[in-house]
Amino acid sequence: MSKIEYIASELKARGQIITCAESCTGGLLAAMLTSVPGSSAFFERSYVVYSNQAKKDMLDVQEATLRHYGAVSEEVVREMALGALIRTKADYAVSISGIAGPDGGTEEKPVGLVWFGFATKNRIWAKHYQFSGSRSEIRRQAVEYVLAILEHYLKTTE
Repeated sequence: MSKIEYIASELKARGQIITCAESCTGGLLAAMLTSVPGSSAFFERSYVVYSNQAKKDMLDVQEATLRHYGAVSEEVVREMALGALIRTKADYAVSISGIAGPDGGTEEKPVGLVWFGFATKNRIWAKHYQFSGSRSEIRRQAVEYVLAILEHYLKTTE
């Protein structure tokens, strides 16, 4: 069983819903989740918030957070995940913000840096990873990384 099939079957079996708030992946995670037949049983909606204004308007990411930490940061993905969770009936929210390239990177935040936020009703946490490759490869790797984390999380929680 693939990661996505496991995630879908586990969420369906639990009667739980997931939502996404994506920036650099532009909806690729939502596309993967909804590629599973019957995905409406565990997926209600997603947010593609590519610009900072969209992050503020749709998910209540704070202007001060964006200004102080930048869009690609732990603080922003935490606010994105929480904003998505609050606006939906979801049990889980995942957020993604990164620098897919080929430009836009800095020494502090190089191309390939991606932050991931996760929120449940009881917990919010974030992780980051440094990917390499082309823009499309970085975006694909980011989605695969999230799916691996979700699969692991669902296998280790009730």
